[in-house]
Amino acid sequence: MALAEAGARGRLLRWPRVLLFGDSITEYSFQENGWGAYLAERLVRKCDVVNRGISGYNTRWAKLILPRLITESTGADSIAAVTIFFGANDSALKELNPKQHVPLEEYAANLKSMVQYLKSVDITADKIILITPPPLQESAWEKACLAKGDKLNRCNATTGQYAQACVQVAKECGTDVLDLWSLMQKNQDFSSYLSDGLHLSAKGNSFVAAQLWSRLEHKLSALPSLLPYWRDVDHTNPEASLL
Repeated sequence: MALAEAGARGRLLRWPRVLLFGDSITEYSFQENGWGAYLAERLVRKCDVVNRGISGYNTRWAKLILPRLITESTGADSIAAVTIFFGANDSALKELNPKQHVPLEEYAANLKSMVQYLKSVDITADKIILITPPPLQESAWEKACLAKGDKLNRCNATTGQYAQACVQVAKECGTDVLDLWSLMQKNQDFSSYLSDGLHLSAKGNSFVAAQLWSRLEHKLSALPSLLPYWRDVDHTNPEASLL
């Protein structure tokens, strides 16, 4: 059978998508042992896990980008889940990092705006997970800042205010939330979760992966594996199994 004829007979194969939208903590999540890579491995043949992490970005910029990533016409109906993971940059101290800083009230409004946009293109609240920024280990992050010739430009207490705002938005919008800021600090010494005081270490990636999977598993467990297991393909008539 010619390829063109096979394509005409078969239905277009469309994998559902899990969209990871966030800043550098999301962008780096596809690195070795990253939390995004873990999800992609768990969901292979069920979902495409799409990394749309953009290092350095805040919610002010993110809300402008989101409608360019998902529209009704580009397959919002194929979205199985969306994570929105911002706040580490928004919570930067205004006087020391005005470019990335977003005021607390605006941060909350931006998150709410993004959730409302997703709902407007028929992505229901049960498919959306907000993720708070992780806690900040100030002494380690100060070393990273000093190495670049900067002063310490974030503090953990401020990051916590943004995390609380994220949790509140999730409650108001009816979405799930992963409160990393609180969960990681249940272990009194949370520094092992962070590589430089801000970004995740291997242990931090494992922690996020486990926490996020516990929220995604029940949403995605019913999705079938796409295409039959190879032993189930009729080798005498593969068209019957594959088209």
